[in-house]
Amino acid sequence: MTTSLIITTYNWKEALEVVLKSVLTQTELPEEVIIADDGSREDTAELIKQYQATFPVPLKHSWQEDLGFRAAESRNRAMAMATGDYLIIIDGDMVLHPDFVKDHKRAAEPDTFMHGKRVLLQPELTKQILKTKQYHITPFTSGIINRLNTLSIPFLSNLLSKKQPNIRSIRSCNMAFWRKDVLRINGFNNDFVGWGREDSEFAERLLNAGVVRKNLVLGGVGYHLYHEEKPRTSLPANDKILADAIAQKATCCQYGIDKFLR
Repeated sequence: MTTSLIITTYNWKEALEVVLKSVLTQTELPEEVIIADDGSREDTAELIKQYQATFPVPLKHSWQEDLGFRAAESRNRAMAMATGDYLIIIDGDMVLHPDFVKDHKRAAEPDTFMHGKRVLLQPELTKQILKTKQYHITPFTSGIINRLNTLSIPFLSNLLSKKQPNIRSIRSCNMAFWRKDVLRINGFNNDFVGWGREDSEFAERLLNAGVVRKNLVLGGVGYHLYHEEKPRTSLPANDKILADAIAQKATCCQYGIDKFLR
């Protein structure tokens, strides 16, 4: 099984650099890392070029024009570029535990997608990490929320990671799935513009296509840097796309990853 790690980003190179540093500490590296860039300025491209020079695996940069929040299309571009059998996606503000990739690879199962948890970091701790570009987080670290989510315990993870038959509380900041399943449902829906629901609709179509959701606990640990919430003005339109997918029991979208496949 080969793996591709896909990192979404938009104009926050300071966070992206800490995330890339956390990739370098992985006990098991993915076969490649792809930055899914939703139209960042040139300074993000310069940062990626600096890391490409010495990165131990291919570090690819997928970029699209800045036409507003288009995370769905940005991820599709990156996933179309991916060569791995198994795709792990994270946000560009998710700093990784050293066993993050190893845990996801261990947990992978056929016809299943994994939904990982996150440790929320409060503003002061986030500021410190961005300044020093260093971190060491334990369940006893001050400035964190969801302390149980800091633990990586493979034996217990195997026992306690459970299937869930719905999209409740789904988030794409820490997910993994087989590339063949992504192609089968045509990836994320490019109709989503603005924050919200593109991950829920993607997961709904996976479930409708017979791909099982499993929640990864005590493993696949990511530390979510604090930031202000995105504007939610697009939610009514995005909620409608999600509602239609649920009502129609959709397994595929019309405008998806196929637009970027060669």
